Amino acid sequence: MHNVSEIYEFLNSISPFELQEKWDNSGLNLGDKNQICQEIYVCLEATAQIADTIAPQSLIITHHPLFFKPIKTFYYDDYPANIAKILIEKNCSLIALHTNFDTTHLNAYFAKDVLGFVGLKADGIALSGAIEAIDFRLLVENIKQKLAIPSHNPIKCVQSSDKIDFVSVVCGAGASHLYENPLGKNACLITGDIKYHDGMIAKSRDISLIDVGHYQSERFFSQIMESILKTKGYQAIIKDSKNPFAYL
Repeated sequence: MHNVSEIYEFLNSISPFELQEKWDNSGLNLGDKNQICQEIYVCLEATAQIADTIAPQSLIITHHPLFFKPIKTFYYDDYPANIAKILIEKNCSLIALHTNFDTTHLNAYFAKDVLGFVGLKADGIALSGAIEAIDFRLLVENIKQKLAIPSHNPIKCVQSSDKIDFVSVVCGAGASHLYENPLGKNACLITGDIKYHDGMIAKSRDISLIDVGHYQSERFFSQIMESILKTKGYQAIIKDSKNPFAYL
């Protein structure tokens, strides 16, 4: 058994909550810092199914916050109140590490350990750097292979150059990098949740885009967090969050 505040302070030491974006809501989303937790669970985000299956008086560590914005109503049938109700009844606590963890851990893991890019440097919310020039379509196929996306499955792209010699990588929804940090020709932003007008902006600036999907870029959170907790002697149980989208 462990105290929630003890684990909170450890998480803050390895990924300071002060690093989160202004719009984010990382930190203790639900519960009591003074609570003693029976079990520790890690997941990309809390779902009703996960809340139903965990033990009472537990701590859940998630990537996505349970509450992003202030809520005006708390209807038990609606997300996220449906999940919070179950956790409250079970006397559970929830800590989220979102954009702060992107900065300290997840972006680097996704860029290097998953996609194989070496030597990228911090660049705002992204990791960026020059790569050996590669055909755009081959880059897309390489990424699909590394993410175990079947070759016949399409992924959303904007191709502005035949060859790519510079990449920026952002986990989650990172299209804002287009507007915050100028990218040159033959550059490609690799992220998720790219919108129509992001594509128009990129096309006008001769920047290529590859949308790997929000879930695909962040699904490694649980295994990273479980491994980090283990170094401190905390045993965590991984709960898999499923992608809410299906591709038919």
